[in-house]
Amino acid sequence: MRHWGGPSDRQGYHHGNLKEALIQAAQRFIAERGLGGFTLADAAKLVGVTPAALYRHFRGREALVAEVAFRGFSQLAERLGRALQGEGTPLERFTRMGEAYLAFAEQEPGFYAAMFSARPSDTESCGPPWAKGPKAPENQASSGNAFELLVEALSKTFPDGFQGVDTRFIAIEVWALSHGITTLDAAGQLPKGPGLPDKYELLRAGVLALVHGALKGKS
Repeated sequence: MRHWGGPSDRQGYHHGNLKEALIQAAQRFIAERGLGGFTLADAAKLVGVTPAALYRHFRGREALVAEVAFRGFSQLAERLGRALQGEGTPLERFTRMGEAYLAFAEQEPGFYAAMFSARPSDTESCGPPWAKGPKAPENQASSGNAFELLVEALSKTFPDGFQGVDTRFIAIEVWALSHGITTLDAAGQLPKGPGLPDKYELLRAGVLALVHGALKGKS
């Protein structure tokens, strides 16, 4: 995550990069203040332009947040893809995907909060990706689908399947577990102490228990 100065510092931008500056500003505000903690006027002030200038790039605040969410899903997919293509056994690579997920959420809280925020109906498709994945903003192509990578990893790690259960169903459960641990950790509500696992160990144990429990259904 990019580190900034105080909440009111103004960031200049080079000609032609206003859109990127606005996306960075929105990401910053979301990370520092939460999803509802900024307005378009705040973003304009941070980059040093008038609010009217924003509308050359975004129809409104929700469109700006949707772009942040899309960028977040794209970056998450890239990280998961690198873990999936790394060295080791399929199970080791699958485990590293979970570690990459937790690390992304910790390092990019602005992206992560935008990715899993509620959406109005016109931008709903930028939300959770287990249906069709994040819809690219207008005139942009999608750069990957994190959920499809998770399904691919499960298929490679457990090629015999799960006793007729759709692998996508198991993938949703894995995603829900990962998101739950991430949310508890971000809120400071994940129990910690002697003998208790950290979030990485907890995710590894939980995912293995989940998939092996599904595999036992085959016997």
